[in-house]
Amino acid sequence: MTETIRLQKILADAGVASRRKAEEMISAGFVKVNDRPAQVGDKADPKHDKITVHGKLLNTHTQAVYLMLHKPRGFITTMSDERDRKCVAELVKEVPARVYPVGRLDRESEGLLLMTNDGEFANAMTHPSRHVPKTYRVTVRPGVTEEQLTQLTVGIMIEGRKTAPAQVRVLHQESGRVVLEIVLHEGRNRQIRKMCEAVGLEVARLKRTAIGPLRLSMLQSGEWRYLTPQEVKQLTAAAKADKRMPVQR
Repeated sequence: MTETIRLQKILADAGVASRRKAEEMISAGFVKVNDRPAQVGDKADPKHDKITVHGKLLNTHTQAVYLMLHKPRGFITTMSDERDRKCVAELVKEVPARVYPVGRLDRESEGLLLMTNDGEFANAMTHPSRHVPKTYRVTVRPGVTEEQLTQLTVGIMIEGRKTAPAQVRVLHQESGRVVLEIVLHEGRNRQIRKMCEAVGLEVARLKRTAIGPLRLSMLQSGEWRYLTPQEVKQLTAAAKADKRMPVQR
């Protein structure tokens, strides 16, 4: 029996790009099925149809790869950059499969970044209906008040929408700087930096230390390692367990 699947899912599962990026590639005419230009929404049978991307035959039998990278500061979370900036792709050159980032860390942030060639896994981890908790170690200046901690915890209006409740605690405090642990249950662009700015705090350093049950632990900056099957299972379970939270108004 022939099983047809949406083309963007086939491309994502093969590690070509995320589903959204795959749709852009299809719209741009870079994808063909049986030598005919594909359209967004088209389906194909990965076992029997000839699928090409930029003229190259797509390998739909790629083994799934899952890894964690300790992203250093100064690297952007992308596989290529037209402005020739340092990309995380440089750090995973030794990986035999083409992997891509799951979610983002901005250029000046560091810490735990997942990478994979499994589009289904990437989608489960980043879809807006999922809220896998992400833990950050955040150094702020100059100091922090109880009122600021409360604001960060209950939610702040950013760009017309209130952030979801977060968990915030002080890890270390000294004159002129405070180290916070912040756990987010949503993933808006540069969210922690914007939250801190909104309450009058300057972020001096931001490091993601955990995603769900997976912790950065002793992995050194710039290094990566494969996830164990158990870790992949735990992350997938965490994504399924986190139901959509009500939008904060």
